[in-house]
Amino acid sequence: MEQTSRPKRRPGRNPGLTIGRVFGVPLHLNASMLLLTVLVTVLYAEFARNQLALSQLSAYVIGIGFVVSLLGSVLLHELGHALTARRFGIGVRGITLELLGGYTEMDRDAPSPRVDLLVSLAGPAVSAVLGVLAVVATLALPDGTVANQLAFQLAASNVIVAVFNILPGLPLDGGRALRAAVWALTRDRHRGTEVAGWVGRVVAVGTTLLVAALTLTRRLALPALPLMLLVAFTLWRGAGQSIRYARISRRFPLVDLSRLARPVWPVPTGTPLAEAQRRGTEDGPPGAALLVTDGAGRPVALVDPTAAAAVPAERRPWLAVDAVSRPLAGLPTLPVELDGERVMDSVQTHPGAQYVVTAGEDVVGVLHIADLAQLLEPDRKMNT
Repeated sequence: MEQTSRPKRRPGRNPGLTIGRVFGVPLHLNASMLLLTVLVTVLYAEFARNQLALSQLSAYVIGIGFVVSLLGSVLLHELGHALTARRFGIGVRGITLELLGGYTEMDRDAPSPRVDLLVSLAGPAVSAVLGVLAVVATLALPDGTVANQLAFQLAASNVIVAVFNILPGLPLDGGRALRAAVWALTRDRHRGTEVAGWVGRVVAVGTTLLVAALTLTRRLALPALPLMLLVAFTLWRGAGQSIRYARISRRFPLVDLSRLARPVWPVPTGTPLAEAQRRGTEDGPPGAALLVTDGAGRPVALVDPTAAAAVPAERRPWLAVDAVSRPLAGLPTLPVELDGERVMDSVQTHPGAQYVVTAGEDVVGVLHIADLAQLLEPDRKMNT
C-alpha cells in the first residue's frame, strides 16, 4: 500500500539505505521493505502455485518477480509526485520505499492550492495509467499463463493503489487534494490540513470496519489481516499528525527568538560553579543561562543546566564551571531573525534540547526546546 508524499522529515526519522538516484532524486530503501518482500512473495507464490500448477521453486521465482514489478510501480507513482513538485520549483529530498509502499519527501509545502492539487494527484494518475496498461496486457496475453497472471496482478494492484490513494483524507494523496480545495475556498492552508486530517481519521475507521467485515465473511486471507490493520493504524496516526501539525503551524507567527530565547550571563572560564551560579542568580536577569567566556571575553561554552544540577552542592565551590559546560562549536545555532517556520525546519534538521541564538557573531540568548514546545502547543503536557 502506497503512502502519500509528505513534506519535511520528522525528527529522528531514518529514511534507510540509499541505493541510488532516479532523475537526480535520491532513492532510499527502508529495512521494513524486507518484511513486505517476504510477505508478498510467500502469498503470491502460494497463489501462483495453486492457480498455475507450478513447482514450488517456480512459484517463488514468480513471487519475487511480482514484488519487483510492484515496487517498480510504487517507484513510478512516487516519481509522479517528485517530478511534478520539481516542475513547480519544490525541492525533493528523496523517495523512500518502505513496508507500506513509499513516500516522497519535499523540502517545503506547495506555494498555492493549485500546485498542491497537481502534485498530490500526479501519483495516483501514474498508478491509473499503469493499471490501464496492465489491463491491456492482461487481455492481450493468453489466459492461464504466467505472464497473464502477472499482468493481471499488476493491473489490480495499480488500480487499487490509485483508487485507495484518492480517498479524501490525509495522509493519502486524496487528502492533500481535499486540503488544496479547502485551502482555495477558505484561503487558509491550516484549516484545509485540519479538515483533511479529520476526514483521514474517518477513512481510517472505515478501513478498519471494512477489514473486519472482510475477515468475518472470510473474503480476506488471514495472513493479509495484520498488514491491512497496519494500513488502518498508519492512516489514523498520519491523520492525527496532520491535525497536530495544522494546529502547531497556526502559531508559527508567535515565534520571536528575541523574546523566546532565555538571556545569557557571562562568567569567566575557571570560575567555580558555585560562584558562577551565585553571580547569575544575584546579578543576572531571571532565568539566564551561564555563558563561559575566555580571557578576552569571547564566549566559548555554555553551562549545561542538567549537568550542573547533578553536581552535589558541597563540590560546587571546588569544581570549575568549565567541567559542566558544552563548547559553543558543538551546539546548534539559530540566527535571531529566523521566523517560526524556519526555526521549526532547523529544529527538525538538528534535534537538540538547547540552541544558541546569535545576532551576527554575538550570542544573545539560548532557546530551550521545551519553551518552543510550550509556545506552539500550550495545552499539551511537556516533559522538561
